[in-house]
Amino acid sequence: MFKTNNVVSRIFERQIRTPAPGTSVHCARRFYENLVPSYTIYDVECPDHSFRKFTDDGQYFISFSRNHQDLIVYRPTWLSFSCKEEDCDNTHELPPKAKRFESFFTQLYVRSLASCNELICKDFFLYMESNQFGIFATSTAQIQDVPAVDGAIQGVPSIEKITFHLLRLEDGVILDEKVFHNDYVNLAHNMGVFLYDDLLAVVSLRYQTIHILQIRDSGNLVDVRAIGAYCREDDELFINSSSQLSGNCGDIVDNGIHHDQPNSNSYFLSGIKQRLLSFIFREIWSEETDQTQRVQCLKKKFYYHFQNYVDLMIWKVQFLDRHHLLIKFGSVDGGVSRNTDQHPAFFAVYNMETTEIVAFYQNAADELYLLYEQFCDHFHATSINSLYMNFISSHSNNVHALEQLKCMKNKATSSQLISATDRHRQSTDHPIRFISRRQSNVLKFKIKPGPEFGSADGRSKKISHFLFHPFLPFALSIQQTLFLPPSVVNIHFRR
Repeated sequence: MFKTNNVVSRIFERQIRTPAPGTSVHCARRFYENLVPSYTIYDVECPDHSFRKFTDDGQYFISFSRNHQDLIVYRPTWLSFSCKEEDCDNTHELPPKAKRFESFFTQLYVRSLASCNELICKDFFLYMESNQFGIFATSTAQIQDVPAVDGAIQGVPSIEKITFHLLRLEDGVILDEKVFHNDYVNLAHNMGVFLYDDLLAVVSLRYQTIHILQIRDSGNLVDVRAIGAYCREDDELFINSSSQLSGNCGDIVDNGIHHDQPNSNSYFLSGIKQRLLSFIFREIWSEETDQTQRVQCLKKKFYYHFQNYVDLMIWKVQFLDRHHLLIKFGSVDGGVSRNTDQHPAFFAVYNMETTEIVAFYQNAADELYLLYEQFCDHFHATSINSLYMNFISSHSNNVHALEQLKCMKNKATSSQLISATDRHRQSTDHPIRFISRRQSNVLKFKIKPGPEFGSADGRSKKISHFLFHPFLPFALSIQQTLFLPPSVVNIHFRR
């Protein structure tokens, strides 16, 4: 097949050639080999805001005020300017007005989200592309060493008020809010919340409950179900009727929702924990056919570790599809820690319709790793409304990415190979180089964070993060000295 790096030749080829069936998107994506950032504006004059990210469709740019009270939304625009001189080619210096933040972004509105005692969680943001809804979170201060009352888990902090705000990003109208009182949801990097199409899963670490909400087209947040103490809708009725006979019933208020459930002194385990233990028991039971060997196997693998299984708590949840959840279990210490890599964890697949655990793995299991390596795309719940998400390269659908993963696996000293968490990284003095994958060792472009000629103070620790537009050759690099704002913002674009 005819291949060239000249963009004009590629456009001509696109006109005279028809791509093979099912490959039109891949052929179009090859244009990105030509359309890469080629120019950098260093130390741009910009508002002193905390920049978060571009939305997945590239229509909005999300930022927050430094006091974490206000939301500021921008519309990304492409740079345009006029030149009166004769030699207005790419080597011509940009006019001063073109080097400002306002030349690339148009402010749409400023919306106050947090009250006087609340702050916006700057690491939390979810985007519903089909309706252009944005989900933001505000919360009061975290309280440590809170007594475990009303069925709460000992050792988990408490937050007096957590509010999820549903906004229409087009005009900034707040459509609905969902409030959790005296609870703990891990908001950092969206760890405790997961969005799949119109379904939202919120994990209450303090009360070990998975709240499933639905986002209606009208902009309402509707409670669908709560998975934790109860799994089925009639579990609560059955437990209450049994408890009334024995006089063992407690009235508990959970996040503003009243549940008549057994109190913390009850001998009942939660519904989700019952499902988990029964699945583990049946799996071990089926390993042996001889009755004597079966009993010994149960003693060794189940009863010996029974209390450890009982003490497991839900860390994180994500949708695999509209009916199945992937639930991560672990210890209390790991659930509230910023780094869970050092804590043992388990993964379970839960069917919300049948209320059954259908699979259970330890995080170090070879079987789980092979499943992730071969079916990585199934672990990233893709919205049916995001067609471009179906063409993102991964080691499950791309041989180059698979070879890179195997190379990293051979060099790695631990099972954690890549951290996909969107967070600040320690900055280096060397620019980040982007190499063409098809053409070995061909440098396409590079991005250097910080001042153009480096920082005069080489002893201070600097951190950087990068915000890439989802499809335009446009990126921001933001560098700041630790605990010492303001930041140095560079804009990288194709000129």
